Amino acid sequence: MTFDRALDVCPLVAILRGIRPDEVLDIGQALVEAGFAIIEVPMNSPEPLRSIRLLQDRFGDAALIGAGTVLSAEMVGQVADAGGRLIVMPHADVAVIGAARAAGMACTPGVATPTEGFAALAAGAAALKLFPAEQIGPGALKAWRSVFPAGTRFIPVGGITPDTMDPWVTAGAAGFGLGSALYRAGRSAGEVGATARLFIAGLEKAGLEKSRLEKQERKRT
Repeated sequence: MTFDRALDVCPLVAILRGIRPDEVLDIGQALVEAGFAIIEVPMNSPEPLRSIRLLQDRFGDAALIGAGTVLSAEMVGQVADAGGRLIVMPHADVAVIGAARAAGMACTPGVATPTEGFAALAAGAAALKLFPAEQIGPGALKAWRSVFPAGTRFIPVGGITPDTMDPWVTAGAAGFGLGSALYRAGRSAGEVGATARLFIAGLEKAGLEKSRLEKQERKRT
């Protein structure tokens, strides 16, 4: 599944920091059943490449599987070898973005300033991860959108809950990255699935789901 298609299906990124290979398929199943289409395994999780391979083999047709906390071009190659198709970073290293593009992978680098954002776009970023979102705030996103190219996709990450999406959607967020509010080590698949559905409901309440469906309808007509 491509990044564009996955974002159209559901603009929420599940960040499974700390996930273990022996639990990743149950958690992945719960997320896919809830409607998620993008799953990220941070590279500082236990055996992340194995988890990525398991997720890709089971859910690769239904979801975009990738890695987070990717810090080097070498890591990009490792993720590609494991079957991952998405590179997520906490920073905006253009060498890492370039390596992801060369491997045919989508990359969403972390940015906290317009300077970083423009450099990341020039290097080929598919979207910009606003990180940490708590520090940046919806007001900054609104200001950024007035100067960034039309169609630039901003994905806030950090401190997002089902109840805090609305001001971000109003400011123009294209999606959200969800960390410990969705999954943290020790949570069961049932708990993660229930929380995932709360986030889907929060998305609908904030209006992003409606605008996404309207966009899909315009594409069909």
